[in-house]
Amino acid sequence: MRLTAHALTCQRGGRIVFAGLSFVLEAGEAVQVTGPNGAGKSSLLRLIAGLVRIEEGSLVLEGGDPEANVGEHCHYCGHQDAFKGSLTVAENLAFWTRYLGGGGQGPEVAMERLGIGHLAALPAGYLSAGQRRRLALARLLTVTRPIWLLDEPTAALDLASQKVLAGIMADHVAAGGLILAATHGPLGLPTRELAIGSAA
Repeated sequence: MRLTAHALTCQRGGRIVFAGLSFVLEAGEAVQVTGPNGAGKSSLLRLIAGLVRIEEGSLVLEGGDPEANVGEHCHYCGHQDAFKGSLTVAENLAFWTRYLGGGGQGPEVAMERLGIGHLAALPAGYLSAGQRRRLALARLLTVTRPIWLLDEPTAALDLASQKVLAGIMADHVAAGGLILAATHGPLGLPTRELAIGSAA
């Protein structure tokens, strides 16, 4: 599988965030998107996920499901953790697993690997910031998607949880998955850098 971006231009709120951005992301590769605040790191991930319109340029995925668009091949984990506070940890993960199609590890296995198995019956609204992030990341394991778009994935995670996440990402890459992660710090696995733009 290969994701190719050619001369991408992104516009948000009437402002060009970046223009002429080209790169190739190969199967089994993790790419770290770097750049100053405002350079468009988050916008790039949202654009690939189909949440932001491509102003100019093209995005082509080779080797995927021809009936699905690029965004449907992606897991997008942004700054918002996307859960309902009144539902339990287990109920939230079960909902997203069903909604996104499943195909991965069971929710119980995913919760244990992310260290939140003991919180399964707790309403998600009571979780700490780090626990909320681990719940959001658990979807990476329960639903099969070849492309992971991760926006500051280690935010709010302690060192132990960062190591667990690094292992999960390493497993995904080893299985031929693709990772594009916007972050200011190291991810804990070998990556190639994609530096974009400068702050306006």
